[in-house]
Parts: sequence; C-alpha cells; structure tokens
Amino acid sequence: MFLLTLVKISVHLIYMTDGRSLLLAPCLADTPAAHVLERAVLESRVREVEEENRQIRLQLSQSQGTAVQQPDGNYGNQQWGASADTGPEDGDNTAEEKNNHTECPRSPTVQKCELIHVACVCAGHNASRDVVTLVKSVLFHRRNPLHFHFITDTVANRILSSLFQSWMVPSVQVSFYDADELKSEVSWIPNKHYSGIYGLMKLTLTKALPSDLSKVIVLDTDITFATDIAELWGIFRKFTDKQVIGLVENQSDWYLGNLWKNHKPWPALGRGFNTGVILLYLERLRRIGWEQMWRLTAERELMSMLSTSLADQDIFNAFIKQNPVLVHQLPCFWNVQLSDHTRSEQCYTEVSDLKVIHWNSPKKLRVKNKHVEFFRNLYLTFLEYDGNLLRRELFGCPSQASPESAQLQTALEELDEDDQCYDFRRERLTVHRVHLYFLQYEYTPTEDDTDITLVAQLSMDRLQMLEAICKHWEGPISLALYMSDAEAQQFLRYAQASEVLKNRKNVGYHIVYKEGQFYPVNLVRNVALKNANTPYVFLTDVDFLPMYGLYDYLRKSVVQLDMAHTKKALVVPAFETLRYRLSFPKSKAELLSMLDMGTLYTFRYHVWPKGHAPTNYAKWRTSTTPYKVEWEPDFEPYVVVRRDCPEYDQRFVGFGWNKVSHIMELDAQEYDLMVLPNAFMIHMPHAPSFDISKFRSSSSYRNCLNTLKDEFHQDLSRKYGATALKYLTAQRNI
Repeated sequence: MFLLTLVKISVHLIYMTDGRSLLLAPCLADTPAAHVLERAVLESRVREVEEENRQIRLQLSQSQGTAVQQPDGNYGNQQWGASADTGPEDGDNTAEEKNNHTECPRSPTVQKCELIHVACVCAGHNASRDVVTLVKSVLFHRRNPLHFHFITDTVANRILSSLFQSWMVPSVQVSFYDADELKSEVSWIPNKHYSGIYGLMKLTLTKALPSDLSKVIVLDTDITFATDIAELWGIFRKFTDKQVIGLVENQSDWYLGNLWKNHKPWPALGRGFNTGVILLYLERLRRIGWEQMWRLTAERELMSMLSTSLADQDIFNAFIKQNPVLVHQLPCFWNVQLSDHTRSEQCYTEVSDLKVIHWNSPKKLRVKNKHVEFFRNLYLTFLEYDGNLLRRELFGCPSQASPESAQLQTALEELDEDDQCYDFRRERLTVHRVHLYFLQYEYTPTEDDTDITLVAQLSMDRLQMLEAICKHWEGPISLALYMSDAEAQQFLRYAQASEVLKNRKNVGYHIVYKEGQFYPVNLVRNVALKNANTPYVFLTDVDFLPMYGLYDYLRKSVVQLDMAHTKKALVVPAFETLRYRLSFPKSKAELLSMLDMGTLYTFRYHVWPKGHAPTNYAKWRTSTTPYKVEWEPDFEPYVVVRRDCPEYDQRFVGFGWNKVSHIMELDAQEYDLMVLPNAFMIHMPHAPSFDISKFRSSSSYRNCLNTLKDEFHQDLSRKYGATALKYLTAQRNI
C-alpha cells in the first residue's frame, strides 16, 4: 500500500551536493516548502529527472512486499550530538518505534536567496592562501548569496581585497575589519598557541562585526566544505531561545586531561568543544553581555592556568562549562577534526557523509587518519580548482552588478564581434584574478631613498630562471607569474623546496591567473610594476641575468644622475648567449673578450637589430661615463626609471610591441635615455614562446598587431599632441 501511494504522489525533488536527485518522503508532498523546492528545479535537469523517476517507479513496482529504506535525514550519522538535532521524544522510542519512524527530513530552513554571513580571522601571507581554498570550497557548493567578513592584518587585507576585487564573483559581498584595532581587546591574554594573538580574535566578533548583524558562521582558515553552507546556516533556526553558540564536540582527548603526566587543560564540559566551526548568534550574545562574560571567565581561569594553550578555544570552553545551557551541540560531521589521535572516524560511516573537514593539526595534510588520502584529494581538488569557474550567477537569485561590472559589461557590448581583431580587443577587457604576495614577503625601506626593485613577469616555463636571478640580484624583486590555479600550486611546491628561494624574503610573487587565449604580457608586467615598494624600478625580462653587482651599481647611478629630480631612463645594455652553460663574465672587460670571441652577442642583432641598435654598442665598448641616446623606431631597451613611470599599454598581448610602446611613451613624456657604461645583462637561451610562434605563422595575428599599432599612435597623439607626431611619421617611413 505504501509503495503504491509513493508511486502515485506528485514528484517533488531535492538536489544533493553531487547533483543527484532523490524523492522526498510523502509527508512533504504538499507543504509550502516543497513547492518552493519544486520551483527551484533547474530546467536543464528536467529530462534527466524524469528518466530517474521512471527508473524509480520501475524498481518499486518490482519490489512489492520489500521494505523500503528511506533516505537519511539531513544529518545522516547521529552517533554524536544526538541531543542537538533529535527531538526529545526520539530518545525514548523503543527499537520497534524507531524502525517504523519515517525519518521525514525537516522543511527547508534557509530561504532561497537568503544572505548567509561568514566570518574568518586571517593574518599573513600563508593564511591568505589557505582562506582562498576555504572560499573555493564554499563557493563550489553554495546556492545562496554570501557575505564574507574578514578580520585581517595589513598584509591579508591587501592580498584579499585585491583578490576579491579582481575575482568579481556574483552575489558575494566582502567586508574587512582591521585586526590592529582589536588587539587591545585580547593582547592581555598570554597565549602559547602557534596562532598568536590572532588566535584570540574570534572572542571579539560581537564588537568587531556590525551591530545590526544578528548571526554569523565563524570558520578557521584550515576548513574545507563538502556541502552547501546553507545547511549549516539553517541550524540557527534549531537553537532554543537560550542558546547562543553552536559548536562541535572536540574529537581529541585534550580536555580530558589524560594525554600525559601532569597534563592540565582548561576546564571544559566533557570532551570540550572545537572552535574551528562556530555558529554565533550575535544578537543574543550582545544581549547577555558576552564581552564582559568572556573577560571575567578568562581573568578567573588565568589566575591558575597562567596562559591559554589553544587560544580562544580554551576560553570558549571555560565559558560553556559555566553556562552549558547556552551551547547548541552540532553533529560532529560539521567539524571533522583531522589531527593525530582524534575520534574523527566515529563521525561518519561513509566518507560521503562528511560536511566539513578541519585540518587542525600543525601537520596539516600529513596527519594520520585511515581516510587521509580521500580527505587530501578533496582538499587538493579545491586547492587547484579553476577559480574562474566560480564566477557564475546564482540560479534565480539575480545580483546587483557593481559599478565595475556594469562598466565592463557596457564595454563588452560595444565590441563588434565581426571585427577580425575582436579577440584582441576582448582580451584587453578581461579581468584576471590576481593574488598578490603569494609567498612570505618582507621588505624594509632604505634610509637613502635610492632602492631599486627588479621587475619582471614569467610563466611556468621560465621557473628555472628564478634561482639564478636571485643569485645575481640581491635587492628586492617584484615578479608577476601568469599561471593556472594548478600551476600556482606547482610553483609553491617548487619555491618551498628551493633553498635559494625560500631564504629570500624580499621577493614579491604575484599570481595573475590564466584566462583567455592570449598571454596578457603587459597586464602581467603592470601587476609586478604596481607592487614594487621602492622609489625606482629596473624593468627587465626574466630570461636575462644581470651582471654581478648590478644592484649596487644602479643605486649609485641613481644618485650620480640625480634621478630624484630629473626624468631619466637608465639603459642597461643587453647581450645574449646561445649556450645553455655559460661562464658568466665578472666584469666589462671579460664580457668584451667573450664578445670578440663569439661566445656572446649584442642582443637580437641577427633577428631584430632595431630593438637595441640605438644603444650604440660601439660607443659603449670604450665609454666610461653615461651617454644620452635618442629614441628610434622599435627601440626597446631595458631601463631603470622612477616607480611612477607610465604603465605598459595593455592592448598589446602576446608577442609584439609590448615593450616598444612603453619606451615610446617614456620618450613622449620627455625621459632622457641614458646608457650606463659599466652595466650589462645577458639573455639566456630558451625555447620559443607559443605567442611568437603564432605571430610568425598567422597573417591575421600580424594584421591585428598593425591595427593596434595605428590605434596606439592615434591615442598617443591625442594624449601628447604635436610631440607625438614624430612617432607616426617614423612608423610610416619604415
């Protein structure tokens, strides 16, 4: 009878995180919530769903008299935390009553398009990388608009604000709060935990976050989501009137005090609670005087404990020990804690039951767990996942476009798709995600304001040059790397394994994530240029090695040529070798000897003499003082200029005119081109780039490049007037 009824009812569907559809239990068939779900079914899935329903009916018709096993409720394994989400009457049911219980899932508790608030404390370069993986896992599963609230130090603020601004994810808002302004609230608390003062910041959220924000999900940066965060948000509606905090029980024996002899943890309720995932009912916390209550708790316990061992977690647990009625215990699969010797395996019968994975051991991915390979692969999936794919609109939840997005959309609509150079023009409008300072970076400005940053860009195929450059240039370096998400992780592993790179903290690595068919070389250069922190920059390419001692020589030249008060571009003469193994010259005299022997050549003399001929290598051979040279068509030397120089023109992508246009604009702004007599750099051999191959093989590519040149000349004339006419004339005479 039950089977027949199930077949006859109108079909209502829910979608699981893996995209599969399941029949809802019949008790939901006519509820308002079911109708909301029905309207939310994606049109593209209708045919697939109908086929699934046909198969279900067929299976049911073939299994008359066989017991039907209902899908698990929202929380699956209830071994832990049963009191949190099981009604009191369920606990007293007999075995027979439990077997007959239909376990109808509760009505959806999160409205479609309801805004979900998520808070996170993030400080430093490493935590900023970690939080990106967390955000990816949340965005991948989410179906609701999100508002991220980040409590950050200066470093994380700079990194994450730039990242989200360039990411442009629809229906995502981001707010930042200065951690420095909150330090005084917790700096009085001695803390032994490796997270330092930032590990105590979650205690201050009622003060840090907006006063009109009523509730928030608080996450550690080492969290990975395996389900829609809306499921967790919905648990707020299960709080009793008195409950203000939702937490998962701690899955280690830490708070039981039996890990070693004389182990004395802070007081806790039973096993205590882990604060990697917290539901904070801010409105209620403010009402009960949370700020004063946690302070009093901390002061009382510190009299005997002297310091915290697990940062904010110790204070939260001591507070809950005194006020157990205020906590709502979450099922443990909302915070599966992967540290050594935890009971995390008791949280799930199948790994597919997992909701949230917490890498809360300092060992991180090296932690001991029999399913660690599964967890590691899930984490690595999001670590290397293409973040561009998360720029999708929410179905049925239109978002308010930002002014930048609206302006970009207008510009895209104005493009002519029939234009043979459409792809080039489209690339100029592409907004690439940018992750600044991907690795640890430290720089202290010099007192004499003469410091110079080497600025360059590269892709994965030039990584092998980094160690050599660091050996040749001891000053600060700003590098922009054009990579996919997966390649960025390969670079991270490469840098962490290199003794040379990991010991250099004055190198800023900025990831520009791949998108589109062209290499946006000038956009990537501009990222490196804009994030140099010195008064002067040395604009070069990554496949050049500067002479030993060039950094100090250039700093002296900056002073001698009074660059602080004059417009000058110092030209560093470029040479090249065809040998992969080179005994690098230690002086100008040694270089000239190698030049005469044919071991070295002036750069590109045999394929592109115009590019560097104006340097006047004949004069350089005997010169002992800097000398001025005039601009000539197609001149593209490598120069030292003030950091406030013009940016590279981003219409030039791939191969051709990307540096030529920049030198032309320097000349238009009346920079004097001064060749340094005792400076040099050497180009190392490598395979041709993909873009130069396209330039050589595609006539349409070359035609579009000529079109872009003409447009650049016109723009230069409008910008600089009669001064720029010489460039147009020179181009026509070529």
